[in-house]
Amino acid sequence: MKKLLLTGFVPFLGLPINPTEEIVKTLDGKVIGEYEIVSRVLPVEFAESARQCLAHIDEIKPDVVISLGLAAGRTKVTPERIGINCRDGEVDNKGVQLQDSPIDDNGPAAYFSTLPIRKMVDILQESGYPAKISNSAGTYLCNNVMYATLHKIEQEKLNIRAGFIHIPASHELAVQKPQLPSWSLTDLQVSVVKMIESLD
Repeated sequence: MKKLLLTGFVPFLGLPINPTEEIVKTLDGKVIGEYEIVSRVLPVEFAESARQCLAHIDEIKPDVVISLGLAAGRTKVTPERIGINCRDGEVDNKGVQLQDSPIDDNGPAAYFSTLPIRKMVDILQESGYPAKISNSAGTYLCNNVMYATLHKIEQEKLNIRAGFIHIPASHELAVQKPQLPSWSLTDLQVSVVKMIESLD
C-alpha cells in the first residue's frame, strides 16, 4: 500500500488551538483510498520545522506528502500553488524572528506544488465545501515547510508528490478568538479526506 505523510503544526502566535494538529492525529493510521496515512505534528520553529519534516520523509519514505497549516482569517480551504525561498514574519514559538532570510542560500526562487490542486478545489466545491487555490503560502513556517520539502524532492530526485494546504480556523478556536471565521472540525477533517481521495 502507498504511504502518505500528513503533517500539521502545534498552536502558535498566541492561538490556543491548531486544528491541523487535531486533524492529523485523528487521521493517523487510517487508510484513505490507496494510501495509509502516517501523521506527524511539527513544531512552529524556524530551526526545527523543516528539518523534522525532511527527517520524517527519510524515515517514512512516503509516496505523497501533504502538509497542513492554519490560516486563521481565511474562509476557504486553500491548497497552495507555490512556495518561495524566503523566511520572514512573526516570531516563532522559540521567539525567533527572521527577515528576508532565504530558506536555502543556493536554492531556486520558488517551487510549484506537485499535488493536483485544481482537482482538489473542484472536488471540494462540488461537495459543498468552499475552496480555492491560493497563490501565496506566505513567508512564515508553512511556506518554510512547503519549500524545504519540494527542494529536497527536487535535489534528491525523489518520486514523491508534495504540497501545502491551508485550512480555516475551527469553531473551537473561534470560541476563544471570536473575530475569526471558522468551520466545524468535522468539516475541516472531511475536506482533508476528500482531497486525499482525489489523489490518483
